[in-house]
Amino acid sequence: MPRICAGLVRVLHDLLAGVYGTRDVFATWQRGWGRARGVEPGVEVPGGLRVHCRLDSREIEFFAFDDRAESLAGLAAAALREEGVTWLTVATTEPQAAVGALKAAGLTMLQQSEQLMSVDLREHPLSPVPAGYRTETTVDDGVVFVQVFADDGSDAARGYAGVVGGYASADKILTWPGHRRRGLGSVVMGSLANAAIELGAQTGLLIGGVQGQQLYRTLGWCTEATVLIAAPPGTVYPE
Repeated sequence: MPRICAGLVRVLHDLLAGVYGTRDVFATWQRGWGRARGVEPGVEVPGGLRVHCRLDSREIEFFAFDDRAESLAGLAAAALREEGVTWLTVATTEPQAAVGALKAAGLTMLQQSEQLMSVDLREHPLSPVPAGYRTETTVDDGVVFVQVFADDGSDAARGYAGVVGGYASADKILTWPGHRRRGLGSVVMGSLANAAIELGAQTGLLIGGVQGQQLYRTLGWCTEATVLIAAPPGTVYPE
């Protein structure tokens, strides 16, 4: 059972309940993710945000503020009206009910096991760089980019974080296959946290896939909710 941390539980609960002010919290998370990806800010729609991602994997993405069945049905209907590849992403503490609502609304599930995770960046560990590697951190317009290079100059690992206010959204964390199991993921995450703190962030947010969740938990990240990704029938999740 994932460890649930107390830091953002109330925030997330309010977010999913649609309490006044929580839309700003969710929009801040989305803007941090969008900043890291170079995606334009979302537009509010009933129940959430519509984001014109223009990414290789999808053209449009809806982010649900509210995981109640009636709200998800409305967002699903909006997703089905889109012409380009469209996703509906839902953060929920009641995944079975949300999956049922999404399927009943005519969508197919692309992902059901990702996790919304958070951490106090001030408590994030900094891992030493192993012998044979070096790191490089750049900051540009609120986006932190950490790269790890092998001594021969080849890419070994990397990660991004988009910082908005007191939040940093980590994204696109990757270690190349030939360099895995050497602690480079921990190096990237610690470097991102350190740079984000310097930009004024205190809380880290990310959506972790199954493979990354174990690493993030060892670094102190805690699960806040299950993240579901649904789409119109025929949509294929990228490898």
